Amino acid sequence: MQFTTLQVDADGPVGRITLNRPASLNSMTPALLEELIGAARWFEPRLDVRVVVIEGNGRAFCSGFDLHSFEEMAGGDGVQRREVSGLGGRMADAVEGMRAVTVAALHGWVVGGGVVLASACDLRVAASDTRFRIPEVEMGLPLNWGGIPRLVREIGPARTRELVMTCREFSAVEASTMGFVNTVVPPEDLESAVADLTHRLVGMPALPLLSTKSSVNAVAQALGARIGTSMDAEMFLGASQSPEFSEAVRAYVERVQGT
Repeated sequence: MQFTTLQVDADGPVGRITLNRPASLNSMTPALLEELIGAARWFEPRLDVRVVVIEGNGRAFCSGFDLHSFEEMAGGDGVQRREVSGLGGRMADAVEGMRAVTVAALHGWVVGGGVVLASACDLRVAASDTRFRIPEVEMGLPLNWGGIPRLVREIGPARTRELVMTCREFSAVEASTMGFVNTVVPPEDLESAVADLTHRLVGMPALPLLSTKSSVNAVAQALGARIGTSMDAEMFLGASQSPEFSEAVRAYVERVQGT
């Protein structure tokens, strides 16, 4: 598979997926979502790869779904909106379902769909200046792509309600305190911290390492961590057909572009 929005490679037991749209802070287009699904599949036959680092090129990990794509959706039809919702959910499922252990290296902005992508990874290391935000409700939409059950799994229902309903920013330190981020390091130490973690992981015996991942995911799913993800597309479609949707998207885009 040829990648245009990602850089994908493997070096021995360590693989890497780099979001590569730095001019837009690695915002997610439908093409990037498709390529993330393809990248997850690319690693399937590479049994020697034990750990895959997922990161963003440039000044941010991921600024969420592309604003131009949101504007197009606001003026588009229900079929287009349903397809995008389903695509994002398949992306998160593909990343979470990877055989290798996934490590998200977070820096800059982690917004909306970027938070969902990070939540689909097994471990998360963040630079101390990382900023998180989940703005979907402000845009007249529910958080979908399986974001709600994944956040409930990682940080609990009360904190999920607060962050999703208020759309407020939160820091890497707060994300660590609530259990979403495993490690917070100074920005200049992010690369070395991720390298140290991957080195430690690949030094473990492969079978118990990967079976632990599978077991934890199985327990999380049994506890309901993915309940309702099949409803995401329908909820998204219903919200996007409301009179508030187009107005909320326009207001959000204008505010973001003005900052």
